[in-house]
Amino acid sequence: MRTANPTMKSLEKNIGYAGGKRMTLMGAVHKSFLLLFILVISAGATWYYAAQGDDVTPMMLIGAIGGLIFALITSFVPKASPVTAPVYAVLEGMFVGGISAYYASLYDGIVMQAVLITMGIFLGLLLVYRSGLIKVTQNFRIGVAAATLGVFMVYLISFVLGFFGLTVPFLHDSSIIGIIISLVIIVIAALNLVLDFDFIEYGAAHGLPKHMEWYAGFALLVTLVWLYLEILRLLSKLNSRS
Repeated sequence: MRTANPTMKSLEKNIGYAGGKRMTLMGAVHKSFLLLFILVISAGATWYYAAQGDDVTPMMLIGAIGGLIFALITSFVPKASPVTAPVYAVLEGMFVGGISAYYASLYDGIVMQAVLITMGIFLGLLLVYRSGLIKVTQNFRIGVAAATLGVFMVYLISFVLGFFGLTVPFLHDSSIIGIIISLVIIVIAALNLVLDFDFIEYGAAHGLPKHMEWYAGFALLVTLVWLYLEILRLLSKLNSRS
């Protein structure tokens, strides 16, 4: 079993676990929704402070840096996920709430549009996956993994170039090419959801340890946040052209 989502990699090492309570499909679903609820509450609190005119930049920085730290801890120490995953959700919510408030100040209704599209893609892909219309083959996993790695490499290069006042051509602008790039990235992020569904189902069927329910929920949350932010970016590009 392979997955494109980097946070799911440690699941592979836990296949064959034989002792204690085991991961279940419904357990992973419940943990996923709980983590999403925590993130939404945290994002809502940050949004509220931004709406009051407070500077939420420090909260966003704490959320971004702290979220990265706890994401790495969760990825490398899955047994800690019952504690680290909820903390990650709180911190990531602070960052997402601040980003959302910023885009909302630029374009009316953009955040609700991004949320609805993200939910639509999530539910649509879940239904398609459960119906068996999408077959997760080994080549499918490898292809999505390669595409995901390519996207993160481009963003890493863009981040580094930013220190020198340079940017990756078309990545952040609202040209036709820039919009196409955003659409491609959204498709790649959405395909990661399919791999997450498949891996969670596989992990439940093969009796991973109970704490992996939190880990699986954390990994799914990472993909959802990525998808939401990319949709938000695409909508801002489209709005800037109108």
